[in-house]
Amino acid sequence: MTATRGFGIDIGGSGIKGALVDLEKGALIGDRLRIDTPQPSTPEAVAEVVEQVVRHFDWNGPVGITLPAVVKKGVAHTAANIDRRWIDTDAQSLFAKQLGHSTDDIAVLNDADAAGMAEIRFGDPAGRTGVTTLLTFGTGIGSALFQDGKLVPNTELGHVEVNGHDAEKKAAASAKDNEGLSYPEWAKRVNRYLRVLENLIWPDLFIVGGGVSKKSEKWVPLLKIRTPVAVASLQNNAGIVGAAAAAAEGIEH
Repeated sequence: MTATRGFGIDIGGSGIKGALVDLEKGALIGDRLRIDTPQPSTPEAVAEVVEQVVRHFDWNGPVGITLPAVVKKGVAHTAANIDRRWIDTDAQSLFAKQLGHSTDDIAVLNDADAAGMAEIRFGDPAGRTGVTTLLTFGTGIGSALFQDGKLVPNTELGHVEVNGHDAEKKAAASAKDNEGLSYPEWAKRVNRYLRVLENLIWPDLFIVGGGVSKKSEKWVPLLKIRTPVAVASLQNNAGIVGAAAAAAEGIEH
């Protein structure tokens, strides 16, 4: 029997968000709970907050959890905007132990991959054919790459070099805020980044997400690239939805 409800948690550098998810609609059930990411964001401290979020909803089923990291077979291999002690941590086992679950009930995956999975399944149907790239603009730039709807996990396209810099240092939403850039000023940087990217992977569609997608009308129309650009329909809830789906279906990377 296919599960109709799931639970997802999205771990970020500033907040840890969790919610029940309707797996048929790709939507949250009720409100999500957000708790500030502990500082320092060590594996143990974050795991305690994850347990707090799960307990709040009295959820006992499979749990999907995103990390801002490259994740292979449940192990974190990088750490973006979280404590570096995450590197080489078996996150799947850590969360399973903290929650009193078996590892089979815990799915841990890259945050942008989770968001991309949700968008491919529940968002613009155009993303399900050809080469689609989801980019989340936030503290950094997360990426998820799909070929005919199939995920190529753990791409790190936010770290492509553009004009001698790591792309996300100049084109992430945090750069706009930190440098006090207007939307047109920031859009020029995003445009430059997307041009470099489209010449590397020749996608058929870019999907742009992250918190800044809520104000897409202020910058997406300013982009001058050959690749069509769609705005993420699930916006900041995509990671939670994708994580819940991954856990319910036993997806492993």
